[in-house]
Amino acid sequence: MILAAGRGIRMRPLTDHLPKPLLKVGGVPLIHYHLHALARYGFRRVVINHSYLGGMIETELGDGSRWGIEIAYSREPPQAFETGGGIFHAFPLLGEEPFLVINGDVWCDFNYANVVCPPESLAHLVLVDNPTHHSTGDFELVDGRVYGSGKSMLTFSGIGLYRRALFSGCSHTAFALAPLLRSAMERGRVSGEYFPGSWVDVGTPERLQQLDERLTRADGNPNSCTFP
Repeated sequence: MILAAGRGIRMRPLTDHLPKPLLKVGGVPLIHYHLHALARYGFRRVVINHSYLGGMIETELGDGSRWGIEIAYSREPPQAFETGGGIFHAFPLLGEEPFLVINGDVWCDFNYANVVCPPESLAHLVLVDNPTHHSTGDFELVDGRVYGSGKSMLTFSGIGLYRRALFSGCSHTAFALAPLLRSAMERGRVSGEYFPGSWVDVGTPERLQQLDERLTRADGNPNSCTFP
């Protein structure tokens, strides 16, 4: 599942008339990178939630056939359901097995083919080094387990595997994912891994521009891109 329902307030005015996942880096909409990578690593069905200007996302991506995948859309009302609520709302499309969720506003070269959720875990998170704009981090990773606090904090990449049981007791309202994760951490039910590769939180116009320049330089052609 790709989370693409956010309003993109920090990206304004770029997102006043375009949903954030369709902002371009390296000449290509950001969400294309996710779809290309997921197809490359063997995923064949992708759920995308959307709200603000969601019709533009559906028009741009279609049924996913150009990537060799099937796209199903989870449509949300204008106020959206936040991260946790958006995932819960999409349950009818996600099946019963653990499912991968990716924030639509990150860019990375992570190998999705090798990520797994251990049987005892309700969630498995991918953690990265703390970027300068988030120097305090989110969680600590010790011997494959994730904790809500500690001495060596890392940043949650926005990439995670989840079991439906993580959302036990939830209802169709707007709610955040983080409190569910922290509750599961207290019970020792969240595993994780450290990813040392390229990762960017494309959360502001400045970081969008920096990534765009990086990909354009790497490829040498502003109208195409090198996919992760």
